[in-house]
Amino acid sequence: MPDYLLTIYQPDGEPPAPEVLGPIMANVTAFEDELRAAGAWVFTGGLHPPETATVVRPRGDDVLVTDGPYLEGKEHVGGFTVIRAADLDEALEWGRKAARATTLPVEVRPLADG
Repeated sequence: MPDYLLTIYQPDGEPPAPEVLGPIMANVTAFEDELRAAGAWVFTGGLHPPETATVVRPRGDDVLVTDGPYLEGKEHVGGFTVIRAADLDEALEWGRKAARATTLPVEVRPLADG
C-alpha cells in the first residue's frame, strides 16, 4: 500500500486559548487512535513555529544559510502525519478526518516511491 503525507497548515500567530485548543487536541488524539487501530498510521510530527526555521539554499558553489521560513505567508506547516492507504480515495478520507479534528486545512499528497 502506498504512503501519503497529510500536511496540516495553521495560521500564523499565537495558538488558540486553552479552552479552544483543548477540545481540538482531544479530537486530534482520537483521530490518531483511529489511524493506529486501522493500521494506517506510520508517523506523526509537530513542528516548532516558523521563526525557528533555518533555510539552506545553494548559491553557485556555496550554500547560503538564512534564518526564518523559506516562504513568507499567513499560514505555515504546523505538523504532519504519514499514513498508509490503499489508494488516494482512502487517503482523502483520512485527510477529511484530520481536517475535521484539527479544524485546519490538510494537504494530502502521495509519497514518491523510494
